[in-house]
Amino acid sequence: MKYIRSDKEIQSIREACQVAATVLKQLVDTVEEGMTTYDLDQLGRKAIKELGAESACYNYRNGKHVFPAYTCLSVNEEIVHGIGTMRRVIRSGDVVSIDVVVRYGGFIGDNATTVLIAQGSDENAALIEATRESLNYAISYARAGNRVGDISNAVERFIKRHNYGIVREFVGHGVGKSMHELPQIPNFGRRGSGALLKPGMCLAIEPMINLGSSKVDMLDDGWTAVTHDRKASAHFEHTVLVTSEEPEILTIPKN
Repeated sequence: MKYIRSDKEIQSIREACQVAATVLKQLVDTVEEGMTTYDLDQLGRKAIKELGAESACYNYRNGKHVFPAYTCLSVNEEIVHGIGTMRRVIRSGDVVSIDVVVRYGGFIGDNATTVLIAQGSDENAALIEATRESLNYAISYARAGNRVGDISNAVERFIKRHNYGIVREFVGHGVGKSMHELPQIPNFGRRGSGALLKPGMCLAIEPMINLGSSKVDMLDDGWTAVTHDRKASAHFEHTVLVTSEEPEILTIPKN
């Protein structure tokens, strides 16, 4: 199976994931009311460069569209793939999703988190916490002998209890030398379906959960996905290694 990684590849992915996790932590520690998303993206650019990596997002091509930023910064109704801009000032109460994908030593590290700026609403805080918990719950199913559908179904079962919208247009994926590899990992699905999980698989598991409707609109920039009802969305992501024992989360900062 082509997405089973060798020990050498796994070590390289570990290192890339640590870079990605370090950059994400720096941005989470820095983001604040009054800065623009362009400011935050530029801080990400500098941090990635200082660690000897490159952004896997910058100049990424999707048909005729080329991604112009170094990180993905999605605010409030933006679900994923938001582009940093000087026109977007971060305000108190904003829901800010930060997605950092780097290439280091030829391999990808990928992670994301969502933060609530200053005094946010209780309903947005609850959305963020439920999305975070759904990721943790799903990771517990990333075990050899299970299938991708067990991870997908775990997110769906967890979120259905909260009556939030589960984004279907975007999914998790395998992690290796390119940003999106097999297998695809939806945030909904049937237990026991999909690819069999084996030791050596590296998976980016990433619930994208909407406060209201699951429906998605795309902005004219060709990248930014927003909620159809313009209610808030949250996004959490870890890169996880399937082992013969417990799943190993590769994007938890060691320092």
